Amino acid sequence: MPEEEELVELKFRLYDGSDIGPFRYSPASTVAMLKERIVADWPKDKKIAPKAANDVKLINAGKILENNKTVGQCRVSFGDLPKGVITMHVVVQPSLAKAKAEKKVDDAPRKNLCSCSIL
Repeated sequence: MPEEEELVELKFRLYDGSDIGPFRYSPASTVAMLKERIVADWPKDKKIAPKAANDVKLINAGKILENNKTVGQCRVSFGDLPKGVITMHVVVQPSLAKAKAEKKVDDAPRKNLCSCSIL
């Protein structure tokens, strides 16, 4: 008889301290799948909201989780924690177009106001 796959219970902590979840996931679920779920279940009343899964970063145990990794692969960093809900932190990053526009303003040439002369 095949061994039953043990589901992992996860909740996602948002920037304001509120949570999405907890939900149970198969160890074969990918980080990309988790991000899709987060975007779909994002509370409508939040000022900051991701538009797509690529706008979301998941952080667990101080590490940013890669989209192609599975929950089972990420669980290695959970170590031998007691059974229970694992909290992952969610960071919403700005879209690339918006970030590039802001960067252009920051990178605007600045005039050198120093009028030093060498003696």
